[in-house]
Amino acid sequence: MPNDTINNAIKKAAGAGNSENYEEVTYEGYGPNGVAVIVEGSTDNRNRTAADVRHAFDKCGGNLGTTGCVSYLFERKGVIVIDKESTNQSEDDLMMIALEAGAEDFSAEEECYEITTSPEEFSNVREALEKQGLEFVEAEISQVPSTYVALDEKGSERMQRLIDMLDDLDDVMNVYHNWEE
Repeated sequence: MPNDTINNAIKKAAGAGNSENYEEVTYEGYGPNGVAVIVEGSTDNRNRTAADVRHAFDKCGGNLGTTGCVSYLFERKGVIVIDKESTNQSEDDLMMIALEAGAEDFSAEEECYEITTSPEEFSNVREALEKQGLEFVEAEISQVPSTYVALDEKGSERMQRLIDMLDDLDDVMNVYHNWEE
């Protein structure tokens, strides 16, 4: 093997001359039985990523749509989830801390508290809760669906397969859906 080939391989692995430009991409479509799906990714090759995402949708009984075909069903929100067992705060105290910091909504589920915020207030609410020594199960800005779709057993299997295939793609960062699991 020529020395130039070896040296080029070493330089490439070390990142020398790495001028790849990554760009953010968003794909929208419908999964099995009309479940709305938004796929966010970062890629250096839009054509490859689009083909991979389209293949996953086609293979699982869905269709890749045009920009805006499902995004109206979602709203960008900050979501903070706190495990009930991880805090000594009462529900009322926790709710007051969150609402005073700028949270939009507070709900108590069976095992956790869920706090939703506007994306602009997310950092303020998170910091106020962290100052109280609270640990989060989840704390991120995500796409929250306005409606949900229930699936039968076969539809659920196909939808889970679609989510798994999309998650396995290197360029995909987030998959949002309105499937009621």
